[in-house]
Amino acid sequence: MTPSPSPSPGSPTTLDTVDIVVLVVYFLLILAVGFWSMFRTKRSTVDGYFLAGKNMTWWPVGASLFASNIGSGHFIGLAGSGAAAGIGAIAYEWNGILMVLLLGWIFLPIYIASGVTTMPEYLQKRFGGRRTQLFMAVLSLFIYIFTKISVDMYAGAVFIQLALQWDIYLAVVLLLSVTALYTVAGGLAAVIYTDAAQTAIMLAGALILMGFSFVEVGGWNALMERYANAIPSVRVPNSTCGIPRDDAFHIFRDPVNSDLPWPGIIIGMSMPSMWYWCSDQVIVQRSLSAKTLSHAKGGSLLGAYLKVLPFFAVMLPGMISRILYTDDVACADPELCKQICGNPVGCSDTAYAKLVMELLPAGLRGLMMAVMIAALMSSLTSIFNSSSTIFTMDLWKTFRSHASEWELMIVGRMFVLVLVVVSVLWIPVVQASQGGQLFIYIQSISTYLQPPVSIIFVLGCFWKRTNEKGAFWGLVVGLSVGCIRMLLDFIYPAPLCYEEDDRPAVLKYVHYLYFSTMLSFITLVVVVTVSLATEEPKPEQISHLTWFTRLDPVEPKEHVFSVEQSIRTLEVIISQSEEIGEDKENSNKEPCHDRKENSSSMSSVQSQSRLMSALYWLCGMERRKEGENNPVTCPAPEQSVCSLEEKPLLQHIVNANLIICLSVTAFIIGYWG
Repeated sequence: MTPSPSPSPGSPTTLDTVDIVVLVVYFLLILAVGFWSMFRTKRSTVDGYFLAGKNMTWWPVGASLFASNIGSGHFIGLAGSGAAAGIGAIAYEWNGILMVLLLGWIFLPIYIASGVTTMPEYLQKRFGGRRTQLFMAVLSLFIYIFTKISVDMYAGAVFIQLALQWDIYLAVVLLLSVTALYTVAGGLAAVIYTDAAQTAIMLAGALILMGFSFVEVGGWNALMERYANAIPSVRVPNSTCGIPRDDAFHIFRDPVNSDLPWPGIIIGMSMPSMWYWCSDQVIVQRSLSAKTLSHAKGGSLLGAYLKVLPFFAVMLPGMISRILYTDDVACADPELCKQICGNPVGCSDTAYAKLVMELLPAGLRGLMMAVMIAALMSSLTSIFNSSSTIFTMDLWKTFRSHASEWELMIVGRMFVLVLVVVSVLWIPVVQASQGGQLFIYIQSISTYLQPPVSIIFVLGCFWKRTNEKGAFWGLVVGLSVGCIRMLLDFIYPAPLCYEEDDRPAVLKYVHYLYFSTMLSFITLVVVVTVSLATEEPKPEQISHLTWFTRLDPVEPKEHVFSVEQSIRTLEVIISQSEEIGEDKENSNKEPCHDRKENSSSMSSVQSQSRLMSALYWLCGMERRKEGENNPVTCPAPEQSVCSLEEKPLLQHIVNANLIICLSVTAFIIGYWG
């Protein structure tokens, strides 16, 4: 079968009317789910807004874990890596299966016992002081804004420009407006429930496209045979440009000369993956919203099972796209590539979009466009919500220690809007820095920034002797070394297939996965050395904060208040005394509960504009009395350790599924290794 002809640049395939109708229905569905979710939790409290009231069941948690991870960057990048180099990159996905299970069974019990909302907050409790917490908070925001958002924006732009021929700014502003609406209004509950809906749409669309792809290529055997012969007609003479790899259908590849050496996959890949799945706010926040530990484990299991599907639904269709549209997707001449996709490095990242626009009939093209938008929006909402949580709880509260819950809710919502503006302003940078294999680009950058953070969390959770000085200097040294390597990668980019490699030896001979292993070891040595050379952690920095102390008994702390709590309590008493003196009608009400407004305040509320009332409802904020700009809230009671108890039946079910999931993972890795 000859490859299907590609349309000329002058006559691009666009969406029909029925496709536009499908897209409109999709947007209405997502908005409906978002607004419905607003009634599921109390959005005017910190737990309600940032942790969905800690009342989520296993299935929305698992679906949200999957949707938060599988952004548009996965659809574009994973399919592009399959088209360019075979199935090697799927090792990142299957490594993630093991790590999300590690989160549910090992790390999450520690986080739940510690009673934290954010990962920087855990570091502050575990090590004391503020600098490690602030360091992690700023680093997390940097990674979210300048890697995750940029990658997803670029991937979404590839699809939007190909399908709609829209101006990229118009398309992105529209998407971000809808995304920000239910993220700001509904908090984590809206994000999780819409993620669940997005997951169903993504899986349905991706599996339909997979079916069309295999039918078009001629089945499984045809894919295995024809991929090796998918060589573009125009190539640079006497070079390897455009020739498929001999090890395209193997995960474990040569340890010296391959693109993904197998020792690096086993060790170097695991450390960045552990940061992402076990200590990244975006992922952990979803698990912390679960109502019990069993439901959190069930969410991890569902996420792990779903992680098997991208190999069949995304990567293999990307390889099929190379077979069907070889000259476009696998172009090997820089000038020709620039004409086809505007990128002289290569056009493999167009593989998935090419399948959608060329292979699917009208209606299904609209569905797949909805799938790509769902992937983009689910990933961005997760980043927006988690970034807002970190900024509010770790940065804002550090400098505004007496901030009321009302103020924190306002700041959290406003920061989402700031991120939307930053996302739009970042588009030109994304367009100027697009790469040939987007997925591999993401992972290589991750190996320079994430291993030191993984080491800090592992030692903090499993070595009681780790202290604040060791953790801080381990982060400083590890990230400094990682940033130097990252800068060298930008200064000396990898040569094209026909160019001589004259990069420094550290780039030429040390693969980024091997560098990840070395970086992890350097950080480990620094943390252990500094920790042993300095004082031991205090008992309160150990209890309930490590694996070995997570089940420590809770000490009663009745009538024990900090100086800050005492001052706040005194302020409340004085404020309430003044209010009681002014309004006798409220004298028998409980002092910390909202009082019924008197007749004058009632008239003030009635005169309040309906627009403001609607805005309060939309944001889930409880309306305050006029002039009450800084309401004093009751001092928070001493937080008790969250329960790690599980019902025996549920515990047996999730543990049995853990064994099944690990067996399936071992089989597929062994089969394709």
